[in-house]
Amino acid sequence: MKFLFDLFPIILFFIAYKFGGIYQATIVAMVATIVQILWVYYRHRKIDAMQWVSLIMIMVFGSLTIFLHDSTFILLKPTALYWLFSGVLFVSAQFFNKNWIQVLMGKQITLKPTHAHTVWHQLNLAWSAFFFFMGFLNLYIAFEYSEETWVNFKLFGSTGLLIAFVIAQGFWMSRHIEHPAE
Repeated sequence: MKFLFDLFPIILFFIAYKFGGIYQATIVAMVATIVQILWVYYRHRKIDAMQWVSLIMIMVFGSLTIFLHDSTFILLKPTALYWLFSGVLFVSAQFFNKNWIQVLMGKQITLKPTHAHTVWHQLNLAWSAFFFFMGFLNLYIAFEYSEETWVNFKLFGSTGLLIAFVIAQGFWMSRHIEHPAE
């Protein structure tokens, strides 16, 4: 259910695009993201850092799109977000010894202690590479195909690739998870 909730602004963006075009869809995405943040705050009394970053990105790129009447900015927003995530994951692990994937998932997953550090490092690097790739893929779709194709890719293609990546990651990690003794 959380996954669908996270997709809420993208789904509304898609629907608004089909009925009103890129500028109306951008406004809808901005409003939907604000509503989403307010709802999360109302329910949990806190907003995750990634949600703040997403809000700031949609507000900045969305505002530029609307005020300059140039859809290029909203087309670039996913790439900027993907590359920001990629960079944070990579730089924090390589230079500050902070593995954000382990921080986010470490309480839910117990790895075999013999090589847990290596597995977390590889997983962090895989996510960083995935986001880096997604940034380039977004640019390619945005500027080599029609706007409508990009909108469809934004909802179906990028979401599908994310799901496929998570499933592949799950299979890979299953070899490294420590299972409690029965």
